[in-house]
Amino acid sequence: MVRSTNAVTSRRRTKKLLKRCKGFYGDRKNHLKLSKDALMSALAFNYKHRKLRKRDFRSLWITRIGVAAKTNGISYSKLMNGLKKMGCEMDRKVLAELAIRDPSAFSTLAGAAKKQLAAS
Repeated sequence: MVRSTNAVTSRRRTKKLLKRCKGFYGDRKNHLKLSKDALMSALAFNYKHRKLRKRDFRSLWITRIGVAAKTNGISYSKLMNGLKKMGCEMDRKVLAELAIRDPSAFSTLAGAAKKQLAAS
């Protein structure tokens, strides 16, 4: 009896794997063993970096808010404390966008936070 190779399915599986490795450098894009290892590694890093991206953006927003707060004569921690005491519900993403796109509105917020800290 002739040996069954399951050629169609295995070829389809190989093509699917190599298609996902498109754009990889060197032999990692067209050799099956190297592609399989590279793809598994890439998918693992992809999962990890989706989680880390959120952390990176939050630190970027905090840096932007801190610089804008310093230009208005208040530290980042005091600004956030004043906004919290004021009852301001804006998150860091919105505050960072406000600091970049509308500095006058941000300075108004910073002034209000200063007044709130002085009152309490």
